[in-house]
Amino acid sequence: MSQSIVNAVKNRILGHGRGWCFTPKHFLDFDSDTGVRSALSRLQRDKMIRRLTQGLYEYPREHEVLGLLPPQVEEVGKAIAEKNGIRIQPSGAYAANLVGLSEQVPGRIIFLTNGPSKKVKIGKLEIIFRTTREKTMHAAGTKAGLVIQALKNLGKDHLDDVVRARVKRFLSGTTAAELKKNLKYAPQWVRAFVIRIMEDAK
Repeated sequence: MSQSIVNAVKNRILGHGRGWCFTPKHFLDFDSDTGVRSALSRLQRDKMIRRLTQGLYEYPREHEVLGLLPPQVEEVGKAIAEKNGIRIQPSGAYAANLVGLSEQVPGRIIFLTNGPSKKVKIGKLEIIFRTTREKTMHAAGTKAGLVIQALKNLGKDHLDDVVRARVKRFLSGTTAAELKKNLKYAPQWVRAFVIRIMEDAK
Protein backbone atom coordinates (compact mmCIF):
# COMPACT_ATOMS: atom_id res chain seq x y z
CA MET A 1 0.00 0.00 0.00
CA SER A 2 1.49 3.33 -1.07
CA GLN A 3 1.39 6.57 0.89
CA SER A 4 -0.30 8.19 -2.11
CA ILE A 5 -3.35 5.89 -1.65
CA VAL A 6 -3.51 6.76 2.06
CA ASN A 7 -3.34 10.47 1.18
CA ALA A 8 -6.03 10.14 -1.50
CA VAL A 9 -8.38 8.37 0.93
CA LYS A 10 -7.59 10.89 3.65
CA ASN A 11 -8.27 13.87 1.36
CA ARG A 12 -11.64 12.49 0.29
CA ILE A 13 -12.63 12.02 3.95
CA LEU A 14 -11.50 15.56 4.81
CA GLY A 15 -13.45 16.87 1.81
CA HIS A 16 -16.69 15.41 3.16
CA GLY A 17 -16.10 16.88 6.62
CA ARG A 18 -16.69 15.58 10.12
CA GLY A 19 -19.70 13.35 10.65
CA TRP A 20 -19.31 11.57 7.30
CA CYS A 21 -19.85 7.79 7.42
CA PHE A 22 -18.38 5.60 4.71
CA THR A 23 -17.36 2.10 3.65
CA PRO A 24 -14.35 0.85 1.63
CA LYS A 25 -16.62 0.99 -1.46
CA HIS A 26 -16.47 4.79 -1.33
CA PHE A 27 -12.77 4.64 -2.35
CA LEU A 28 -12.54 1.80 -4.87
CA ASP A 29 -11.64 4.27 -7.65
CA PHE A 30 -8.29 4.70 -5.85
CA ASP A 31 -7.21 1.08 -5.33
CA SER A 32 -8.34 -2.51 -4.81
CA ASP A 33 -10.58 -3.44 -1.88
CA THR A 34 -7.53 -4.79 -0.01
CA GLY A 35 -5.53 -1.60 -0.63
CA VAL A 36 -8.39 0.63 0.51
CA ARG A 37 -8.96 -1.44 3.66
CA SER A 38 -5.25 -1.17 4.48
CA ALA A 39 -5.39 2.63 4.05
CA LEU A 40 -8.47 2.82 6.30
CA SER A 41 -6.74 0.66 8.93
CA ARG A 42 -3.78 3.06 8.88
CA LEU A 43 -6.07 6.10 9.33
CA GLN A 44 -7.89 4.28 12.11
CA ARG A 45 -4.60 3.56 13.89
CA ASP A 46 -3.73 7.26 13.53
CA LYS A 47 -7.08 7.98 15.26
CA MET A 48 -8.29 10.14 12.38
CA ILE A 49 -11.30 7.88 11.74
CA ARG A 50 -13.14 5.32 13.81
CA ARG A 51 -14.61 1.95 12.88
CA LEU A 52 -18.30 1.75 13.83
CA THR A 53 -18.88 -1.86 12.85
CA GLN A 54 -17.47 -4.28 10.27
CA GLY A 55 -16.80 -2.36 7.04
CA LEU A 56 -18.34 0.90 8.30
CA TYR A 57 -16.28 3.92 9.37
CA GLU A 58 -16.79 7.52 10.45
CA TYR A 59 -14.81 10.74 10.45
CA PRO A 60 -16.07 11.62 13.92
CA ARG A 61 -17.41 14.94 15.09
CA GLU A 62 -15.72 16.42 18.15
CA HIS A 63 -17.09 18.62 20.92
CA GLU A 64 -14.72 20.70 23.03
CA VAL A 65 -16.36 19.52 26.27
CA LEU A 66 -18.03 16.21 25.39
CA GLY A 67 -15.20 14.90 23.21
CA LEU A 68 -16.12 12.50 20.39
CA LEU A 69 -19.83 12.63 19.56
CA PRO A 70 -21.93 9.59 18.59
CA PRO A 71 -22.44 8.95 14.86
CA GLN A 72 -25.44 10.55 13.16
CA VAL A 73 -28.08 7.95 12.32
CA GLU A 74 -28.90 9.45 8.92
CA GLU A 75 -25.19 9.30 7.94
CA VAL A 76 -24.96 5.64 8.97
CA GLY A 77 -28.11 4.79 7.00
CA LYS A 78 -26.88 6.68 3.95
CA ALA A 79 -23.48 4.95 3.96
CA ILE A 80 -25.05 1.49 4.18
CA ALA A 81 -27.59 2.36 1.46
CA GLU A 82 -24.80 3.61 -0.87
CA LYS A 83 -22.69 0.53 -0.18
CA ASN A 84 -25.53 -1.86 -1.06
CA GLY A 85 -27.14 0.23 -3.82
CA ILE A 86 -30.48 0.34 -2.02
CA ARG A 87 -33.02 3.02 -1.09
CA ILE A 88 -34.03 3.71 2.50
CA GLN A 89 -36.91 5.48 4.23
CA PRO A 90 -36.87 6.45 7.94
CA SER A 91 -39.87 4.92 9.68
CA GLY A 92 -41.69 4.69 13.01
CA ALA A 93 -40.64 6.83 15.97
CA TYR A 94 -37.51 8.00 14.12
CA ALA A 95 -39.60 9.48 11.28
CA ALA A 96 -41.86 11.18 13.86
CA ASN A 97 -38.78 12.71 15.48
CA LEU A 98 -37.41 14.00 12.16
CA VAL A 99 -40.73 15.63 11.25
CA GLY A 100 -40.94 17.25 14.69
CA LEU A 101 -43.92 15.25 16.01
CA SER A 102 -41.84 13.71 18.79
CA GLU A 103 -38.84 14.95 20.76
CA GLN A 104 -37.76 11.45 21.67
CA VAL A 105 -34.91 9.92 19.67
CA PRO A 106 -35.51 6.16 19.79
CA GLY A 107 -32.68 3.77 20.66
CA ARG A 108 -33.97 1.44 17.96
CA ILE A 109 -34.05 3.06 14.51
CA ILE A 110 -36.06 1.53 11.68
CA PHE A 111 -35.37 2.21 8.00
CA LEU A 112 -37.71 0.71 5.42
CA THR A 113 -35.80 -0.48 2.36
CA ASN A 114 -36.13 -2.08 -1.06
CA GLY A 115 -33.07 -4.15 -0.13
CA PRO A 116 -32.69 -7.12 2.22
CA SER A 117 -33.60 -6.92 5.90
CA LYS A 118 -30.63 -6.61 8.26
CA LYS A 119 -29.67 -5.34 11.69
CA VAL A 120 -26.67 -3.14 12.53
CA LYS A 121 -25.53 -2.54 16.12
CA ILE A 122 -23.35 0.48 16.94
CA GLY A 123 -22.72 0.78 20.67
CA LYS A 124 -26.17 0.93 22.29
CA LEU A 125 -27.82 2.01 19.04
CA GLU A 126 -29.66 -0.59 16.99
CA ILE A 127 -30.45 0.18 13.34
CA ILE A 128 -32.90 -2.11 11.57
CA PHE A 129 -33.36 -2.24 7.80
CA ARG A 130 -36.76 -3.74 7.05
CA THR A 131 -37.71 -4.91 3.56
CA THR A 132 -40.97 -3.41 2.34
CA ARG A 133 -43.06 -3.22 -0.83
CA GLU A 134 -41.97 -0.99 -3.69
CA LYS A 135 -45.17 1.05 -3.27
CA THR A 136 -44.15 1.97 0.28
CA MET A 137 -40.79 3.18 -1.06
CA HIS A 138 -42.45 5.39 -3.69
CA ALA A 139 -41.86 8.61 -1.69
CA ALA A 140 -38.53 7.58 -0.10
CA GLY A 141 -36.09 10.46 0.28
CA THR A 142 -38.79 13.17 0.19
CA LYS A 143 -40.39 15.29 2.91
CA ALA A 144 -43.76 13.72 2.05
CA GLY A 145 -42.25 10.25 2.56
CA LEU A 146 -41.15 11.22 6.06
CA VAL A 147 -44.55 12.72 6.88
CA ILE A 148 -46.35 9.55 5.71
CA GLN A 149 -44.25 7.37 8.04
CA ALA A 150 -44.45 9.85 10.94
CA LEU A 151 -48.25 10.03 10.74
CA LYS A 152 -48.57 6.25 10.44
CA ASN A 153 -46.50 5.96 13.63
CA LEU A 154 -48.75 8.51 15.37
CA GLY A 155 -52.05 6.98 14.23
CA LYS A 156 -55.15 8.67 12.82
CA ASP A 157 -56.74 9.11 16.28
CA HIS A 158 -53.97 11.50 17.34
CA LEU A 159 -54.23 14.16 14.65
CA ASP A 160 -54.75 17.52 16.38
CA ASP A 161 -53.93 21.18 15.78
CA VAL A 162 -50.37 20.78 17.10
CA VAL A 163 -49.69 17.94 14.65
CA ARG A 164 -51.31 19.97 11.86
CA ALA A 165 -49.10 22.99 12.58
CA ARG A 166 -45.88 20.93 12.77
CA VAL A 167 -46.59 19.02 9.57
CA LYS A 168 -47.42 22.29 7.81
CA ARG A 169 -44.11 23.83 8.97
CA PHE A 170 -42.13 20.73 7.97
CA LEU A 171 -43.67 20.69 4.47
CA SER A 172 -43.13 24.39 3.80
CA GLY A 173 -41.46 24.82 0.43
CA THR A 174 -42.95 21.61 -0.98
CA THR A 175 -45.08 22.20 -4.07
CA ALA A 176 -48.63 20.84 -4.50
CA ALA A 177 -47.46 18.83 -7.53
CA GLU A 178 -44.66 17.19 -5.54
CA LEU A 179 -47.06 16.33 -2.72
CA LYS A 180 -49.67 14.88 -5.04
CA LYS A 181 -47.03 12.67 -6.71
CA ASN A 182 -45.45 11.50 -3.44
CA LEU A 183 -48.72 10.88 -1.59
CA LYS A 184 -49.98 8.57 -4.36
CA TYR A 185 -49.61 5.35 -2.31
CA ALA A 186 -50.12 6.83 1.19
CA PRO A 187 -53.06 5.59 3.30
CA GLN A 188 -56.21 7.51 2.39
CA TRP A 189 -56.47 9.21 5.81
CA VAL A 190 -52.86 10.44 5.59
CA ARG A 191 -53.43 11.78 2.09
CA ALA A 192 -56.62 13.61 3.12
CA PHE A 193 -54.98 15.09 6.23
CA VAL A 194 -51.92 16.43 4.38
CA ILE A 195 -53.88 17.78 1.40
CA ARG A 196 -56.25 19.61 3.77
CA ILE A 197 -53.26 21.20 5.55
CA MET A 198 -51.79 22.41 2.28
CA GLU A 199 -55.13 23.74 1.03
CA ASP A 200 -55.61 25.66 4.30
CA ALA A 201 -52.14 27.17 3.80
CA LYS A 202 -53.11 28.80 0.49
